[in-house]
Amino acid sequence: MSQQRKRERPADYFADWKEREALAEAMIPQVGAMARARNVKCYIYGHSLVNQSVLDIMKSHRYVRQMEHNELSEFETAPVLEIMKDLPLGPSHIDVGRMAVQYFDKAQGEGLSLEEYVTQELDYLIDSAHRPVDQPVDVVLYGFGRIGRLMARILIAKTDGGDSLRLRAVVVRKGGAENDLVKRASLLRRDSVHGAFKGTIRVDEERQSFVANGNEVRMIYASSPEEVDYTAYGINNCIVVDNTGIWRDREGLSKHLSSKGVSKVILTAPGKGDVKNIVAGINHHEIEESDALISAASCTTNAIVPPLKALDDEYGIVSGHVETVHAYTNDQNLIDNYHKADRRGRSAPLNMVLTETGAAKAVAKVLPAMEGKLTGNAIRVPTPNVSMAILNLTLAKATTVEALNEFMRNTALHSAMRKQIDFSASPEVVSSDFVGSRAACIFDAQATIVNGTQAVCYLWYDNEFGYSCQVYRILEKMAGIRYLTYPQELTAPL
Repeated sequence: MSQQRKRERPADYFADWKEREALAEAMIPQVGAMARARNVKCYIYGHSLVNQSVLDIMKSHRYVRQMEHNELSEFETAPVLEIMKDLPLGPSHIDVGRMAVQYFDKAQGEGLSLEEYVTQELDYLIDSAHRPVDQPVDVVLYGFGRIGRLMARILIAKTDGGDSLRLRAVVVRKGGAENDLVKRASLLRRDSVHGAFKGTIRVDEERQSFVANGNEVRMIYASSPEEVDYTAYGINNCIVVDNTGIWRDREGLSKHLSSKGVSKVILTAPGKGDVKNIVAGINHHEIEESDALISAASCTTNAIVPPLKALDDEYGIVSGHVETVHAYTNDQNLIDNYHKADRRGRSAPLNMVLTETGAAKAVAKVLPAMEGKLTGNAIRVPTPNVSMAILNLTLAKATTVEALNEFMRNTALHSAMRKQIDFSASPEVVSSDFVGSRAACIFDAQATIVNGTQAVCYLWYDNEFGYSCQVYRILEKMAGIRYLTYPQELTAPL
């Protein structure tokens, strides 16, 4: 952890703001040029600077000031970027914020100039011939519902130079409308929860495709995986992301592998039987090159596994109960109607619906140490997105609220799970504040309860977008994409 560094209060807040705003504005073309021309992605404590607005960049700096208790500002990151843009860096992910903090906290006192420090720190990336992957990897989305469309947004946003993952096609069943393609493109363009698509979308009905930010994506209509010949669309050795949840075991998912042009399959639902359930940041190392079928588990499993692992490693977990307060999903009815499952036939926007979740049992597939230690239940509530998991745990070691919260804050900022666990200390946050979160979960420090070895932890999670980001991280792993990173000991590809 860095030392706490305080900046003097500006004599004129507005003048200070305009100065920092100008610096953030100047970062945009620098960051964009490095991403497009050299595939160098810049971050502020894990928050991407690519394709971000001036205010987004300033908010990323503010995040560090609030959570790290350290006065990182645009005055410190701007000169780092100015030096980086002139270095012949190879493809990489670089946390500019952490580099700036390290310099102004430590290296500056050792007599190094900023240029000397940045050049020294990034020496292994200069003129690097390392490529994240030998050639671009084609991706197909099988299904275009909530997760499918969010995966499309993420893949398109991360295209950059086009030399890693490329979204090539979407497979759906033909709808009843003549203008099916236009309607599906419109659903990608506008979203009631996640807002407008960041960019432009045009429809090419002659080619049965839509073009999003320059990415042409073919719309393929099929009733089953075996019907599709992807090579006919110029798609080869693609990874299929199955968002339908129709097939969840090896036999069913293998239908995709019988299609020409498919090499691997990722399921965005809990896998059954011997299908590996993978949570990015936790057991992604279990993915082997020979694995053709894996599951990205469920949104709730992704939300609870990272903090459970962190807490088990630090305190030991004897037993616990997971209660999920979950946003309603498309599986439920808008108004009372028949449903094969208990209670789910009742109106989703009008009721709290008690139901069951397999997330507690599914944890053991990812963390074998949790086998038999957890129970779980769920309540569906009348909100369209963002859910909460409440962990009621018996720990092996006694602790305090302050110690547990500080441990989780440090885990969220400085551990290998920092992309999975975010941290909030605000007493005013509510569910809608976490729409669009890229983390698997956000630990709510204000709600923590500890009594000796008994601890209750509250975790928010965007069960749509946050989960989709986790799926994307698994997709990169399956594709064999590996970036060189800075800092090397902290920043993992996931």
